[in-house]
Amino acid sequence: METISRTTAEAAHLNRPHTQRAFGKVKFLVAAYGALSAAVLITVVVLAITGHEVTSFMWGRSAGVLASAAVTYWLTVRASRGARWAYLRVRLISVIVPIAIVAIDMIPGALPPWFVMMQVACALTIGATAFPLNGSGLRAAFPKSR
Repeated sequence: METISRTTAEAAHLNRPHTQRAFGKVKFLVAAYGALSAAVLITVVVLAITGHEVTSFMWGRSAGVLASAAVTYWLTVRASRGARWAYLRVRLISVIVPIAIVAIDMIPGALPPWFVMMQVACALTIGATAFPLNGSGLRAAFPKSR
């Protein structure tokens, strides 16, 4: 069982309207990332059903990005409730995942252009979460431990 101990000052920062609005933006963007990821996977499924060429790399990639969206949303919810460990992980994800998505998309000939464009939309959406997550309001809500 996890116990979360917060000082009164930390709890006050977490309950500020600015902090909750920032988490609202992050939740919206992560949900959009999930919706775009689901759209990519659904497109792959439809293409496979209709007899178009779909590689195992496309299957794994689209399923993996969708799974990362689900985990990221869960972490965001935990962070919005005060879990510093979750906040730190979401901050890392918001920076690392877009870079990883774009880097893999740049492998010449590995993916069709439509797939790359959809994945770039996912990368832009999750990357946009880095701005509110790294803003002073949310950082103040999760001060470093001493």
